[in-house]
Amino acid sequence: MAIPRLKQHYLENCVPRLMEQFGYRNPMQVPRLVKTVLNMGVGEAIQNIKVLDAAAQELTLIAGQKAVINRARRSIAAFKLREGMPIGTSVTLRGDRMWYFLDKLMHVALPRVRDFRGVSPKAFDGRGNYTLGIREHIIFPEIDYDKIDKIKGMNVTIVTTAQTDEEGRALLRLLGMPFRA
Repeated sequence: MAIPRLKQHYLENCVPRLMEQFGYRNPMQVPRLVKTVLNMGVGEAIQNIKVLDAAAQELTLIAGQKAVINRARRSIAAFKLREGMPIGTSVTLRGDRMWYFLDKLMHVALPRVRDFRGVSPKAFDGRGNYTLGIREHIIFPEIDYDKIDKIKGMNVTIVTTAQTDEEGRALLRLLGMPFRA
């Protein structure tokens, strides 16, 4: 099986440049990607369970891996939410699937966003992990616009081994993440 294009780019170009930039002596010190988590919260699932089934199906199409349905951990009376009710769906991608998804996200899906000027370089969590909010899941080429009932948003979290936000930002920038200037 062929190595994913983005992974090849990481190994050949990013690792040497990050070693030079941050002064790492060993290639194992260089930050790398661990996993990518796609999460779609569907608050409407409380009234209509079919919305959640459609969201899970669409997330499975986008990720290429079966989506898991997440359930509420505790009851919240103000939202008419009971413990154990299904409220969202998520997928965790690792290995080659993660590399293929990130390549598709950065080079195909994000440029399809209306009035796209880049993603925020400030959405790091302090430990080198990046979370990106997507307002319309229809930017992915797998989604057939005619077959969806409602446009949904989703979160994409990219988990890295970077110790600081600066290292994580440098890693994602070298991989091709289109950060805003």
